[in-house]
Amino acid sequence: MDETPPPRRVRGNGLVLREWADGDLDALVALLDDPVVAHRTPLPSPFDLAAARRYLDDARKAGRSGERVQLAITTDGLEAKGEVRLNRLLGTISYVVGAGYRGQGLASRALQLMTRYAHAECGLPRTLLEIEPDNQASIAVARSAGYRPTDAPATVVEGDRRSFTLLTWTHTAP
Repeated sequence: MDETPPPRRVRGNGLVLREWADGDLDALVALLDDPVVAHRTPLPSPFDLAAARRYLDDARKAGRSGERVQLAITTDGLEAKGEVRLNRLLGTISYVVGAGYRGQGLASRALQLMTRYAHAECGLPRTLLEIEPDNQASIAVARSAGYRPTDAPATVVEGDRRSFTLLTWTHTAP
């Protein structure tokens, strides 16, 4: 008998981080087609509904294999307002919040919640973020979640849209 695990939910900070669902496809497309998000990724867009379905299927498979935890950011368990990802193998976390929901503290709260989950539930001794050195909003989010810059060399990303530099920030388990 094939038992599918229940959808993953992580609660706290007034948020529900939960697995993306088919009903979230429109929010997912809008999120990943957001011009700010598109500007910060080296990969071309748009992200259409068929691609969104493939994304959700891939995320579910990766979640079952234990490599990634890929969760929608919501405040009520219904409407997806962003996404936070944890790569358990690398200990890296990334996040994005939809344009209509910025300035509400969702990114900080989601990063704090996923970081606690990574340490407590996944047993990771440290988690990492990569941030552009001039992205003041992401730096503020990282600091509010207890992340500190490391001495690791910068990573240069060459992409279709643009090239950019990323610095590594870390959070150590309490």
